[in-house]
Amino acid sequence: MGSRMVVTGIGNGLFKPDQQITRAEFVKILARGLGLKPESGSSPFSDVSSSDWYNEAVQTAYAYSLISGYGDGTFHPQDIITREQSMAIIAKAMKMTDLRAKLPRREAAVLLSPYADAASASGWAISGIADSLHAGIVTGRTSTMLAPKALFPERKLRFSCRD
Repeated sequence: MGSRMVVTGIGNGLFKPDQQITRAEFVKILARGLGLKPESGSSPFSDVSSSDWYNEAVQTAYAYSLISGYGDGTFHPQDIITREQSMAIIAKAMKMTDLRAKLPRREAAVLLSPYADAASASGWAISGIADSLHAGIVTGRTSTMLAPKALFPERKLRFSCRD
């Protein structure tokens, strides 16, 4: 992802693979990974300014209906993204790329039934969680724990680079 400029690090030649991802960083990575045409302009979110480094990524994700923000008109770009938030966004990307249409239909309740904590997921996130699990893009924290409210990534990630 680094060689394809999807992930560029945090600046000054630094890349912190153990750092958790903010909502702004997540949508920037996803928009770049999908190769979406960057959007700019005034933000639909009161907490995203046109001068913010993430404005273009948030604008792009919003323009492509990957995000909708909170009911109060904010996006909370600096909050660490949760597993359920990331799965909901991933599921929207799956629909946009037709990946969702290629999967056989399965009920969300069936897909979530192995997870003892599935009931703790927010109602708005259920279908996105189910789609992400069904596609194998995201898995439970364990075979019986989904951890939808946990921060993403909740475990430290390790990346290796090869030339």
